[in-house]
Amino acid sequence: MPSDRDITEEGSVSCSDAPGMGRRDWLKLGAGAALVGFSACDGRGALEELRPPAGAADDAWRAVRGRFLLEPGRAYLNNASLGMPPREVVDAVCEGYRHLSSEPLDGKHLLQDQIAEEVVPRLATLLGASPSEVVLTRNASEALHLQTTGLDLSPGDEVLITSQEHPAGRRPWLFRAARDGVAVNEVFVPSPLPTEEEIVEAFARAITPRTRAIAFCHVTRGGHRYPVRALCEMARSRGLVSLVDGAQAVGQFPTHLGELGCDAYSASLHKWMLGPSGTGFLYVRAAARDRIRSAFAHDASLESPAFDPPGTLDLPVRAALSSALDFVETLGLERIEARCRFLSDHLKARLSESSRVTLLSSNAGQSAPGSTIFEVEGIDALEAVPLIESRADAHIDEHQRDGHNAIRISTHVYNTTEEVDRVVAALLD
Repeated sequence: MPSDRDITEEGSVSCSDAPGMGRRDWLKLGAGAALVGFSACDGRGALEELRPPAGAADDAWRAVRGRFLLEPGRAYLNNASLGMPPREVVDAVCEGYRHLSSEPLDGKHLLQDQIAEEVVPRLATLLGASPSEVVLTRNASEALHLQTTGLDLSPGDEVLITSQEHPAGRRPWLFRAARDGVAVNEVFVPSPLPTEEEIVEAFARAITPRTRAIAFCHVTRGGHRYPVRALCEMARSRGLVSLVDGAQAVGQFPTHLGELGCDAYSASLHKWMLGPSGTGFLYVRAAARDRIRSAFAHDASLESPAFDPPGTLDLPVRAALSSALDFVETLGLERIEARCRFLSDHLKARLSESSRVTLLSSNAGQSAPGSTIFEVEGIDALEAVPLIESRADAHIDEHQRDGHNAIRISTHVYNTTEEVDRVVAALLD
C-alpha cells in the first residue's frame, strides 16, 4: 500500500503523488482500490470498506444505499433502462482519465493492462466463460449487432426471433434481411408467459428445413424470464445456433453462460451490473467460432477470432469495470438477487391491495427479480411517467407494448420499501 505521503488530503490515492511507481505497480494497486476509494471527483474522500449485507431488508442495505450519488429524496426505479454506478465506479472513471491526461502513454498502457489482465478475466469468471470467449463492447446493442452480422447465413436462410424482442435485438435481423435476403420469422410468445414447455414447443413448431438459428432475450423488457437452457438445448439438438440478448439479466442474478449452453450472448454492464455508462460485452462460445465470424478482420481465425471492435477505446470507462466487479462480487449476486426479489415482492404486495391494478409480471420462476409491470385502471402509462416524477420525485418507465398499457418499475439493491410505497401511493391517488 502507498505510504502516508502518497495519500491526498481527502484520504485517497493520488497517481501523481507516487514517484517511482510503474504501471505494473499501479495495476496491482488498482485491483483492490475500489473497496477503499480512489480520489473522489467531488472531493468527499475515501469511503469505508464495503461489506456484504446480512439479509434482504432495508436496514441491512442502508450502507450500500449510501454509496450512490443520487440526489437526496429522489427515488430511481428505472434501473432496467440505465443503472446507477456506485461512487467507487465514478471515482475509478475519474482516476482513469487523470492517468490518461497526466501521462498519456503510461496511462494508456496502464489502463490497457488493467482491462486485459483483470477486467476481462474477472468478468469471464463471473459469467462462467473463458476470457478468450468474451470481448468488451459499448453496450448490448453493439454486441447484438456484432453477433447478428457475424452469423454465417446465405440468402433464403431463416432465423427465428420472438414477438417480445427489444428493438436493439430486432433491428440487426432486419438489417440482415434487407442486406442479405435472410428470412426473419417471428415466434409469438404471449405476455405474461406460458409454461416453459409451451415456449420451447412454440419454437420447435416454427422450425423449418431453412432455419439456421434462433435468437431471443434472456429477460424481456417487461421482466419475463425465458427458459434459456431448454431453448439452447433444443436448438443444438437440431443443429441450430442460439443467440441470446442478456441486457436485462446480467447483474440481477447469477448467469453462467457455459451452463446455459448458448452460442452467443450479448449484454450491457451499465444496467444491473452497475458499470459506467457505455459498457457491455459479447460472448461467443469457442465451439461456435466456425459459424459466427468477426465483423472487422479479414484475417480472423478460429484461434484469433477478432471479435473486438477496433480503434481507440474508452479506456478509463472500461477499466472502471474493475471497480464495478469489486462492488458486485463483494455484495454477491445471490444476495443482489434476493434483495431485488424482496423489493419487487413488496411492490407486488402493495399493488395487489388495489382492485384497480392488473399485475402482469409472472411468478418468481418466470420473472426477473427486479422488474415488475402492471396496469392501473384509468391511467395511461405514458402519462404516468412524468406524473410520478412530479408528484413523487421518482423515475419509473412505461411498457406500452405486447398489447399492454403497462407501467414498469425496476428496483435495484439501493431502492427502499419507502420509495416503493411512495410511488404506489402516487399512482393510486
